[in-house]
Amino acid sequence: MWLPRGQGFSVSGWWTWSGTARSIAIVMLLAPALAACEGSTGFRPMYGAATLADTEAKLASVSFGTIPGRVGQRIRNELIFQTTGGGSGLPPKYHVDIAIRQQIVSTLVRKDGESQSQVYSLEAKFQLIRVADNAVLLEGTSYGRASFERFDSIYSNVKAREDAENRAARAVAQDIKTRLAAFLSGTA
Repeated sequence: MWLPRGQGFSVSGWWTWSGTARSIAIVMLLAPALAACEGSTGFRPMYGAATLADTEAKLASVSFGTIPGRVGQRIRNELIFQTTGGGSGLPPKYHVDIAIRQQIVSTLVRKDGESQSQVYSLEAKFQLIRVADNAVLLEGTSYGRASFERFDSIYSNVKAREDAENRAARAVAQDIKTRLAAFLSGTA
């Protein structure tokens, strides 16, 4: 059998195979092991066809408490949109309480003491509570960080900080939503 140069077996064998041949060999070797693990391990996709509708319904039945401040409101609005798609939610079976802590750290400080860049840090502690019995089902902390540049213009500084706050709030909301979906997809 004729093979192009660099493909097929040599003295070392494995490493001279082409990338495609090597990939096929790996799949052939691992397929039986993965098939054996499918039913017994308890692993199942969070957004698979069978569980997607169930997970989305559970997320739509989560209510979010008010969070003080502009950034808190951004987090809450983002979570509501991500869990309901902008529509009205189902009657709440779960409630999430969130407390946030914000901090700004100056970086790139000049000799005169003015900073050229800052990092906005956001920490959100949350609790998922079952409404029926007020049992805390899940607790966690999510973090978001976003840097922004400082300028001579006051307006530019305000808008840069606001943009950093929005980016951090979006990251925190996405993390909380993902963690809620992972937890709720495994509950009955």
